[in-house]
Amino acid sequence: MNPNLDKLQPYPFEKLRLLFQGLPAPAGLREIRLSIGEPQHETPAFIKAALAARLEGLANYPTTAGTDALRETIAQWLARRYGIPPPDAANQVLPVNGSREALFAIAQCVVDASRGDALVLSPNPFYQIYEGAALLAGAQPVFLNHRPENGFASAFDAIAESDWRRVQLAYVCSPGNPTGKVLGLDEWRRLFELSDRHGFVIASDECYSEIYLDETAPPLGVLAAARALGRDDYRNVVMFSSLSKRSNVPGLRSGFVAGDEAILKKFWLYRTYQGCAMSPPVQQASIAAWSDEAHVRENRRLYREKFDAVTPLIGAHLETARPDAGFYLWARTPIADTEFARGLQGEYNVTVLPGSYLAREAGGVNPGERFVRIALVASLDECLEAARRIEAFCRKL
Repeated sequence: MNPNLDKLQPYPFEKLRLLFQGLPAPAGLREIRLSIGEPQHETPAFIKAALAARLEGLANYPTTAGTDALRETIAQWLARRYGIPPPDAANQVLPVNGSREALFAIAQCVVDASRGDALVLSPNPFYQIYEGAALLAGAQPVFLNHRPENGFASAFDAIAESDWRRVQLAYVCSPGNPTGKVLGLDEWRRLFELSDRHGFVIASDECYSEIYLDETAPPLGVLAAARALGRDDYRNVVMFSSLSKRSNVPGLRSGFVAGDEAILKKFWLYRTYQGCAMSPPVQQASIAAWSDEAHVRENRRLYREKFDAVTPLIGAHLETARPDAGFYLWARTPIADTEFARGLQGEYNVTVLPGSYLAREAGGVNPGERFVRIALVASLDECLEAARRIEAFCRKL
């Protein structure tokens, strides 16, 4: 067996299952799950219709590169969304089966483990795929803590120069999971400078980019930042996006990677062996989804409604605030985050995720400790009911 498998930690939801083991369900209270970032809004009917209309495509092997029509649709969406020239659809865009598998695969493609000292930079707290991808590629993760003291900014200079020299891949999550923080142009500029100096690849996870609360201020993306700073070739930059959150289709498993042509050429080659081609019906449904913005605006309206209603209730008891983007509240707890989550589940049947499960100790601290992640993915009524139960639990502490 691959010995690196032994380095993997259990996934956060397995830790949560063990944390809740033996807890009796509170009488008379149905469970409200706000622990997992699975969108619960209705999948748009036109996307389901587009999927069903192309079922004859199941009789054909799909190509790794996807259809010209899908790549062109994605390139045009990027142009509209970020105000940039359309990327070269043939060479700078590659469809993938959701951002999760592609974020994992990019490390296997980029990391040269033969050097023996390879590092992969990860935000902390983080999406656990980054850590697993680094370890299974034969690298070690190095963590950049995101702390409330500096507004969860990416303080890249906190990483030692000796570590930067060993970094081969830097994962960035903007908007951040779980903090909701969006990187600004100055942060991107500093990361580009470091990439130019040390030669590492930047993998920008932007799967929450379309869940923002101010319609006049969509989050800045890495491709737009690169163009603003004169990096028109997107050198050493790849971005990852997905329809899961944007269009409420987590089961569709549809996303894309875009950016540096040279990297995508090698990534395409890797994926021809990995065997992750997108099925024709999913490609057709994806074209329909990327071509429409009305359902995405409605999606944001629903989240905005929930944040407006829930944040004041929870914020009266836990230190939290509306994020820049995304659908999470990152709330500081007055007791250990695991104790808070277990008590809330045991007494009020509301599930939230302990922040320490989303982070690792780095620099002597675990930046997720004494935080919980609250995913506002359920209906407005359910989120309000959960907020009232959280209030009742906090009053007892």
